[in-house]
Amino acid sequence: MSTTVRNIKEMEMTETHDDTFGIEVILLPEGQTAPCCPHGPTLLFQKVGRGGEKGRRFYACSACRDRKDCNFFQWEDDKVSEARLLAREAENQSRRPVISHEENCNRFRKFVSLPADEKIFCQDCQVLLLPGEREAHSPHKRVIVTAAQLRRPSVLLRPLDNKKSNAQYLFTDRSSHFLLDTLAALGYRKVLCVGAPRLQELIKLRNLEQQHEPMKSLLLDIDFRYAQFYGRDEFCHYNMFNHHLFGGEASSAVLRSFLAEADGEKAVMVADPPFGGLVKPLANSFCLVSQTWKKLQSSENGDAEMPTLWIFPYFFEPRILECLPSFTMLDYQVDYDNHPLYKHGKTGRKQSPVRLFTNVCPRDVVLPKQEGYRFCSVCQRYVWSLNKHCAKCNICPSKDGREWKHCSTCEKCVKPSWKHCQACGRCALPDHPCGEGGQMKQGCFSCGSLQHKRKSCPVRVAQTKSSNRSNNAKSGGKDLSHHPVNKPKSKRKSGAARRAKKLAAQSV
Repeated sequence: MSTTVRNIKEMEMTETHDDTFGIEVILLPEGQTAPCCPHGPTLLFQKVGRGGEKGRRFYACSACRDRKDCNFFQWEDDKVSEARLLAREAENQSRRPVISHEENCNRFRKFVSLPADEKIFCQDCQVLLLPGEREAHSPHKRVIVTAAQLRRPSVLLRPLDNKKSNAQYLFTDRSSHFLLDTLAALGYRKVLCVGAPRLQELIKLRNLEQQHEPMKSLLLDIDFRYAQFYGRDEFCHYNMFNHHLFGGEASSAVLRSFLAEADGEKAVMVADPPFGGLVKPLANSFCLVSQTWKKLQSSENGDAEMPTLWIFPYFFEPRILECLPSFTMLDYQVDYDNHPLYKHGKTGRKQSPVRLFTNVCPRDVVLPKQEGYRFCSVCQRYVWSLNKHCAKCNICPSKDGREWKHCSTCEKCVKPSWKHCQACGRCALPDHPCGEGGQMKQGCFSCGSLQHKRKSCPVRVAQTKSSNRSNNAKSGGKDLSHHPVNKPKSKRKSGAARRAKKLAAQSV
């Protein structure tokens, strides 16, 4: 997983990002192209003011949030000169990998044929060294690589650590084995690993053991260093925020070939995106992969979607379901090796907030009983042991691993630390700012009402439905990436200190 990871409270704030700052991603219609930066086609953004006023649109990098990492910026209506276009293309070319994937494959074949004591890896440059290259790397830290390490490149490579663009956190063996065991039990024999290198490694290792039915895998990742270890049919350099394959048509052909389910080999996609990334473009990319998969299947599949597991924090559930209403969030806690917080077995706020979102039938995904999961016969899915079924709500309501409680006034279950506030007419933390000084004073950016937020604005929902009908009429098909959520959910509130700080900033 290449991910921008902050602490849990900071990540929860990203759920209210477009309400706070009024920035919206505009997905371009089919056939319209965006200017490119070194990370492929850019995304189109627009500022949204209170009352629904639309600001000027602009293009910015899809992969990097910090202008220091990628400073591309262009107003949508800018007229770009030929000289500027040429300079931009030269800049993009200069940022691309020096060695092609094909050359890396040739180098790897030579590397594995070397004697054991000559298989050297430069830790400073993060490259496998051939005999003629060692002298140039003599001042660097170098190590001898074993055959086992070559099969686990995610362990050999130093994780990227730029928290605003590509910091990497990798599945623990527990999570990797659970995912693979689950997929195998469901009958999948092809796994498209989008930003999930640990899963790709485990599949290849199991195939070598020859104790399980063989599976095929293809890794799509923005970290080109993996091209040193995998052939062209095993790895494609890919940006999941704009569905851009850097290898062009050659990589597109590899992806299409993989998604074609020849000889009854069922395919599934497992995506582990950056947590700081925007849900809307991610969902759009996954829908485009699903559409490619669908075109390659027999007509008997009808409106079927590609089976997908999207790994993301639980507090992004409303956004994911807004984009992909056929998905369900499961209670399974995904944890990571090199992250200090996201560990299984911890309780309350200290547990991993990362969950599985999937369009696979929830009851078919069996969560391990020995880890504290149980099956709810009413909800027809496996849930965490503390996620008690509420007879009044008729659901297992907990999202964060704690046992939630039912509020008769709000007529829904809430977090155990929340209490009902008569002034606000809702449940919240005991020390929350309430009344006219509370958050509701901020109101809705779309229509200006103080009674709801933009996410649940009826005007915005109506506009979205109208836009969907228009797009479907033009395309003659179903747009999977723009479905409004059926049941708007209230946004999660940040801590009292953060809210007070926000209110102070607004009053300046």
